[in-house]
Amino acid sequence: MSRRISALLCLIFLTSASFAKDKKKSTLPALILNAQTVAVIVNPGSELPLGGPGENVSAQSDVERALSKWGRFHVEMSPANADLVISVRKGRSVSPTVAGGDPNRRPVILDPGSSDSRIGIHTGTPPRTGTTYPDDPTPRPGMEVGPPEDLFEVYDGRLRDPLDGPPLWRYMGKNALRPPGVSAVEQFRKAIEEAEKQQKQKP
Repeated sequence: MSRRISALLCLIFLTSASFAKDKKKSTLPALILNAQTVAVIVNPGSELPLGGPGENVSAQSDVERALSKWGRFHVEMSPANADLVISVRKGRSVSPTVAGGDPNRRPVILDPGSSDSRIGIHTGTPPRTGTTYPDDPTPRPGMEVGPPEDLFEVYDGRLRDPLDGPPLWRYMGKNALRPPGVSAVEQFRKAIEEAEKQQKQKP
């Protein structure tokens, strides 16, 4: 009887150790590790909050600057030219909004005052999440309900509609898109570095 108990305990220990080892494996797909270009968009399901109508666009620019400073990816203005598409959204639980139009229409990007100056033309139609924007861009009052944390999601830019598929990587956190640190980008960097470290350790 004691032998059976000992064997059972040994099996549980080995299973637990194996599970803990597997848990440390990277969940990042090779697409992220091999990507060279990235585009940042405002989550297409977001409307303009009355309390901060420019907060999502500001977050978009802050993430682009943080990515440029990191230097791993080349930041594209058009999602059509990017290996990865990053969707951002500032957190807010319930907020009165202004609906109408597409939050990702940025015809010209000009930022000469920044140390990592960006200039370009945003062309093409950005990816959407099934949200249909009306042809009439006239502002209309609305109400949006969402998570209180900032949202940062990475999608496969090779797909025709990247945001129709599941995110390859996601991070949510309070003020995760706030500069100067932009912790969402920092966490993304750490996830990639950890994945590459694990790749090097493989026999």
